[in-house]
Amino acid sequence: MKQYTEMTKAELLEEREKVQAHYDALKAQGLSLNMARGKPSKQQLDMVSDILDVLRPDSDFNSDGIDARNYGNLEGLPACRKLFADLLGVKPENIFVGGSASLQMMYDTIAKCYTHGRVNSDKPWARLDKVKWLCPAPGYDRHFTISESFGMEMITVPMTSEGPDMDVVEELIRDEDVRGMWCVPKYSNPDGIIYSAETIRRIASMKPAAKDFLLMWDNAYIVHEFFGDYVPFPDILSECAKYGNADMVFEFASTSKITFPGAGVSVFACSEHNMEYTKKLLNAQVISYDKVNQLRHVRYFKDKDGVLAKMKLHASILGPKFRCVLDNLDREIAPLGIAHWEKPNGGYFVSVNTMPGIARATWQLCKEAGLTMTGAGATFPYGKDPQDSNMRVAPSLPPIEQLEQAMDIYCSSMKLAALNKLLAE
Repeated sequence: MKQYTEMTKAELLEEREKVQAHYDALKAQGLSLNMARGKPSKQQLDMVSDILDVLRPDSDFNSDGIDARNYGNLEGLPACRKLFADLLGVKPENIFVGGSASLQMMYDTIAKCYTHGRVNSDKPWARLDKVKWLCPAPGYDRHFTISESFGMEMITVPMTSEGPDMDVVEELIRDEDVRGMWCVPKYSNPDGIIYSAETIRRIASMKPAAKDFLLMWDNAYIVHEFFGDYVPFPDILSECAKYGNADMVFEFASTSKITFPGAGVSVFACSEHNMEYTKKLLNAQVISYDKVNQLRHVRYFKDKDGVLAKMKLHASILGPKFRCVLDNLDREIAPLGIAHWEKPNGGYFVSVNTMPGIARATWQLCKEAGLTMTGAGATFPYGKDPQDSNMRVAPSLPPIEQLEQAMDIYCSSMKLAALNKLLAE
C-alpha cells in the first residue's frame, strides 16, 4: 500500500471513506476502554496478592531487634534498606525507606528545597527570584506537574536515543537560575530509552553554575524488563561521587509496579551528607513510615533474586501486551508513513510520534470512540507539544482482547486524523 503522503487527492478521498466507515462501526459499539496510565492489570495484582499472607497476628514482627509495629527507625528497617540497596547497587546507609509513593518523596524533596534549601544552598529556593528546571521531553507528566506546582520555569530538553541531549544540557546549566533536572534513566517514560554509559558519565560530571543543583533520578523501571533478561544499570551515586558531585543527586524507586501501587514501598537514595540533612528535616515531619509493610516486603521477596524472579512473572503478562501494541502499529500504521515509535524492552509505555499536527486530533477521535488515552501534549512541559505529535500508549491495564479493540480504535483514529489533515492542506 502507498504511504499517505504519496497518494493523490482521489486516492486520499477513497481511503478516508473506507477508514471513516470502519471508525464509525467501532464508535457504534459503545466501547469503554482505557490505555491512559501505566496501571498494573488485575492479573498482575492477583499474582502478588499472596504478599498479604506473609504477616498474620501471630507472626514474628521482629527484624534486626526492631519491632516493626512500633515507633522509631525513621530511615526504615535495616533489612528493607539492604533489599533496596542491592536493587539499586548502593550501600544500605544511602537508602531511606518511605511510604507507598515515590512521587510523594519526589514532591517532598523539592518542597524542602523551597522551605529550607539544599545542603549547599545559600538560601531556600522560595527566596530566589527565579527557579528554572530542565525537563527532558517527551517525559513523565507528573514530574512536570510537580515543577509547575512550585512555579518553576520549565525548559524542554530534547531526548535522543541515548537520553537527554547533553550538548543542550551542558549549555543550559551555565545559567545559575537552573536548579535541577528530571531524569528517568532506564526505560524512560514514555520513550523506553536506556541512558547510555556516555550520557550517564556526562550527567554525573556536570558542573552547574548553581552549586545547589539537584539531579532528580527517578529509577522507576530499574527491574522492569518485559522482553529479555534483567539489564544491570550503573549506580548514579557512585558515578556522581567520582566527579565530586556526591551531593548533587537524589535517586528514587518503589515497588509500585512490583507489588501494589497503592500499598507498596518507596525509597530515595542519596549521599551520607544529604541523608543526615534530610533526616533532620524529616524528623520534624514524621516519626516513621509503615515498617510493617516494609517487613512484609522483605519477608516476601527475601532478596534481589526474589524480586527478579517475580519480575519474570510480570514480564510473562506484560510481554504479550506490548507485542500486541507493536504488532498492530507495525501492521496498520508503519506502511502508511504517518508515525514512528520506539520499541522498548522494558518499562510501561510505548511512545508514538505521529506526523506533525495530528496527535490532538487522534486523541479526540479515540475519546469519541470510547478509548481513553493520556492527553496529547501531556509528555511535554505545560502540556504543550510543539509538534503536536507525541502520544503515550499504556498497554498494561486492559486484557489482551480489550487491548486488540483499543489498538483498532487507536490506529483507525490516527489514520483518520492523518487523512483529514492531508486533505485539508
